[in-house]
Amino acid sequence: MSANESRGPLGRQNTATYDSPFMKACRREAVPHTPVWFMRQAGRSLPEYRKVREGTAMLESCMRPDLVTEITLQPVRRHNVDAAIYFSDIVVPLKAIGIDLDIKPGVGPVVEKPIRSRADLAQLRDLTPEDVHYVTEAMGMLTAELGSTPLIGFAGAPFTLASYLVEGGPSRNHEHTKALMYGDPQLWADLLDRLAEITAAFLKVQIEAGASAVQLFDSWVGALAPADYRRSVMPASVKVFDAIASYGVPRIHFGVGTGELLGLMGEAGADVVGADWRVPLDEAARRVGPGKAIQGNLDPAVLFSTREAVEQKTDEVLAAASGLEGHIFNLGHGVLPTTDPEALTRLVDYVHTRTAV
Repeated sequence: MSANESRGPLGRQNTATYDSPFMKACRREAVPHTPVWFMRQAGRSLPEYRKVREGTAMLESCMRPDLVTEITLQPVRRHNVDAAIYFSDIVVPLKAIGIDLDIKPGVGPVVEKPIRSRADLAQLRDLTPEDVHYVTEAMGMLTAELGSTPLIGFAGAPFTLASYLVEGGPSRNHEHTKALMYGDPQLWADLLDRLAEITAAFLKVQIEAGASAVQLFDSWVGALAPADYRRSVMPASVKVFDAIASYGVPRIHFGVGTGELLGLMGEAGADVVGADWRVPLDEAARRVGPGKAIQGNLDPAVLFSTREAVEQKTDEVLAAASGLEGHIFNLGHGVLPTTDPEALTRLVDYVHTRTAV
């Protein structure tokens, strides 16, 4: 941050994005309309994305600033969303520090040597800005193009990264992860602490390169009971949020199937808590407690229905959010790959129109 920028309440006050609807909603201020963005908006569902990615592996795409810039901008151009989400993958910082992994089409991240013992922790060295120089370059290109549209940086939360590292890839039941968490709680705590440091370093790079806000994705943490989350996961998430608190950018926290964890996720340090589609937003806000904005939460599958059905379900989300201090409209999870892009464009316009002051 330059010396002439002040760290105001949730947002750098001399930046072009400070008074945008998205940033105002994060600060729970009055907005001209409810801001909209979509998780996984940068990618999969867009034909222009598939065209520009043709012949380029996922991880390579994440390391090419020209591709990252183009893919991140595509949904902003097409859908008129109120924020861009940086195109990347949650395993990028792990790859950057030398973890032998790849993203296999139709499978997801696959780790060659899963972490199962204390000796395996040696794989997790510190992340430096030089390890992800392409992120700094891409974010510089993006902020120059986006102007007053905020750019959201993101990272995977320590639990979800640990789950990939311990399981060796995606898992339905997280049996190896839970076996380690319950069977060797000290090794588990050390693993999550190292991942918290790596995650915080990755988010700092993005914020210093121009991200207006950041989101911590804990995709798999819904597999845990609240007591296990509080004891075995929350300290690491708190460490990440605390590490970036001084930057003054909004911190968003989201997980899937986390209805029972919403209060704890807010307690971990987020300014905005995302809810999936399983919990109505008014109930989500009650569980989270006061002083936090809420993000969500249309079921992504609704977009495959009729236009009338999409509008009806959207109205239900907006009605549940009507009494909240701050609301950012989003899906309850990411855009599904076969979603009609036109349905997303119509949805943004509908929310903007319905909520215009």
